[in-house]
Amino acid sequence: MKPFIKIVKKIHLYLGLSCGILVSISGLTGSLYVWQPEITSALNPKLLKVDALNTISEDVLLKTSLVLYENQKDTVAKIFLPYREQQTISIVYNNGKTLYYHPEDGRVLGRKSASISFFENLLNIHRTLGIPEVGKYIMGGSTVLFLLFLITSGFFLWWKKYKLNLIKGVKIKWKRNRKRFNYDVHKTLGILFLFPLLIMAFSGAYFTYAIYYKAGFQLMNGFTENTKPQKMIKTGSTLDLKNLLQNPDHHYSLRAIYLPKDPNDTHQFRYIKDRFIGPGLRKTKELKLDQNDKVISVTAFDSDPISEQISSQMYPIHIGEIAGSLGRVLVFISGFVPIILFITGLRFYYFKKNKSNNRS
Repeated sequence: MKPFIKIVKKIHLYLGLSCGILVSISGLTGSLYVWQPEITSALNPKLLKVDALNTISEDVLLKTSLVLYENQKDTVAKIFLPYREQQTISIVYNNGKTLYYHPEDGRVLGRKSASISFFENLLNIHRTLGIPEVGKYIMGGSTVLFLLFLITSGFFLWWKKYKLNLIKGVKIKWKRNRKRFNYDVHKTLGILFLFPLLIMAFSGAYFTYAIYYKAGFQLMNGFTENTKPQKMIKTGSTLDLKNLLQNPDHHYSLRAIYLPKDPNDTHQFRYIKDRFIGPGLRKTKELKLDQNDKVISVTAFDSDPISEQISSQMYPIHIGEIAGSLGRVLVFISGFVPIILFITGLRFYYFKKNKSNNRS
């Protein structure tokens, strides 16, 4: 057993010193992004807030969006209706510029601010380190290593040492020498935040390896079925943007329209049950039209298989929103844990090296 424990210690050490820094960056950026809706809304009231949005009907929101689109459709790339912190309508143009409009009368409210761009860049660093193409695999790969080996090896080492005295395993003795105190902080935070970090890592890796997650989740379809009736537009039917904006969906609210970049691309319409942040399941619907306005794909939470329903919860689980404010606070705090574990692990390695050198 001792040789095996030595191997586990080596794995934990070298993975901690290598992928630990990447996970630390991911954790810190993720913690900051948890409060993105509240921060950007507070910093940009003129762009993102309107008086009494709940008095503006879905019909009015869609009508305003249609008028804005028809007035400048050749230049429009994306349309975003009120969702989360944004109570206004925003349009992303083909030249990359973003403007915000009042959802009732369509008047221009202003351009995208620096603070909104900051959080967009922060999310990009969180997901890809800001490196095109390969960045998401670097972050996704480090998250998988953190999930499969770093956390599990740390738990194994903790269990072997403290299984007969669990209280000692979570206790920090504040009046100790630097080395022992450093070790106490490392092992205590590691075990206390074991499950939050496991959940965050598991849900975070989904965004890089979604295709494999969905294949795994499909195993659930054999055990249980969604028995709710089909309430969706049939594939092969003909619709267009104007028709969809003139006829509100009675079960979902339209939140985003993605227009084709070239004639062979698809129109995408994304819907949400609730426009604003709240605890519970995230229920969505997505519709895709080809260049001839024929429906080629339609999914909806109410009629999706269980595997798709699970997949759609990865984001609210990852950011803690599924558990409401308490979940978001827990994710915010947990995001700082990897950098503390990295620093204390690095210090522990330094103390050990220094002791070894002194002996020599």
